[in-house]
Amino acid sequence: MTMTATRSQQAANGSPDRLKVAIGSAVGTTVENYDFLAYGTAAALYFGTDFFPSEDPVVGVLLGFLTFGIGFAMRPLGGIIGGFLGDKYGRKPVLVGALFVMGISTVLIGLLPTYAQVGLLAPLLLTAIRVVQGLAFGAEWGGAILMTFEHAPWRKRGKYSAIPQVGVPLGVFLANVAFLLSAGLGNELAWRLPFMLSAVLIIAGLIIRLKVSESPEFEEAKTAGTLVKNPILTVLRNDWRTVLRVIALRLAETGGFYVIVTYLISYITSGEIASRETALTGLIIATALGCFTTVLFGALSDRIGRKKTYLIGSLLTIAFGFPMFLMVNTGLPFLIVLVYVIGLAIIHDMLAGTQGAYFSELFNTNTRTSGASLGYQFSAAISGFIPFIATAAAIGMGWGGVAWIYVAVGVIGLLGVVLTRETWGAAERAEVERVIASGE
Repeated sequence: MTMTATRSQQAANGSPDRLKVAIGSAVGTTVENYDFLAYGTAAALYFGTDFFPSEDPVVGVLLGFLTFGIGFAMRPLGGIIGGFLGDKYGRKPVLVGALFVMGISTVLIGLLPTYAQVGLLAPLLLTAIRVVQGLAFGAEWGGAILMTFEHAPWRKRGKYSAIPQVGVPLGVFLANVAFLLSAGLGNELAWRLPFMLSAVLIIAGLIIRLKVSESPEFEEAKTAGTLVKNPILTVLRNDWRTVLRVIALRLAETGGFYVIVTYLISYITSGEIASRETALTGLIIATALGCFTTVLFGALSDRIGRKKTYLIGSLLTIAFGFPMFLMVNTGLPFLIVLVYVIGLAIIHDMLAGTQGAYFSELFNTNTRTSGASLGYQFSAAISGFIPFIATAAAIGMGWGGVAWIYVAVGVIGLLGVVLTRETWGAAERAEVERVIASGE
């Protein structure tokens, strides 16, 4: 490994804007996840009746989850567009544009007429907005993570890259707090208000993102003339196997996440196992903890390696599938809250906290946004239908079918870990220390 003196300094200290970029990216991903995941909560609790009325309430929930999945199906296209623009023109413009589009579409959901007011036009408009949301969210992740990764000191790239990932639990936390506080306002206002409140977050996120500087590694590649004409085709030609590995790794995290965050709340409330407030409280506590555990697991991957950390998280996913439902089925509030804490603050955040650095390190600078975004978002397109698949499986197999789905995504993640190289093990850390010491 050879680096210029500038790269040696970057390895040791990161850029002067490293913390500001990390916080700015985290604010943006929080807004994005608040906007996107608020829909999941609304689909589970409200949209079945307001947009998809049916004599069978399960059918309404299924249709609500189907439109939830449509947003995810559009994320690969958003990832392709955002990855191409990020690798060709810079990470920062993608960050700002994605946040703006995501925010506007979310506010519009809060203003939509219901089925009772305009008939079939209501679900059609809702679906159209979900498509736009999916495109914006697909473009968001790669730019936010890579901006942070490429500004960070090499010794702490796991920790810094985990900071934007805090946007996932923090976005879920804020969305569910909003729904919990609005629950007593009446059925329609209870779901409209959380979407409209996102306007405040959008303004804050845009102000911060407009002030961050462009990625130093992108600027270096641009100056050196190493940017490629078509980063999407280049990464598919040279690194398609790595993209598939990222998809497998990501499925363990996001598949399990949406079983717990979106399906489980519907299972608990519709089955009258516990109150809606108990489920939302479990989500709120777990996601509040996740704001800290995500960064802790990213820092752990700096010490023991990305692969080892991800391996432990995948094994825990496999082990937790059936105990999760056995604990929920007791109906005891304490155990239900504990399920959310174990499933989100520990298992999910161990995987999510490692992903930013792990996925980024698998690709070269000139195709990094495209490669990481493709793998990340194609997996999301699959995982977005997990609540729909889980609800359908529960009809025929009961909760055991959903538990097997949770276990299966863990197995896929485990396979991905086995087939993916270590990017920050002992050998890689020793080489960076040698370069820093020598000033190469």
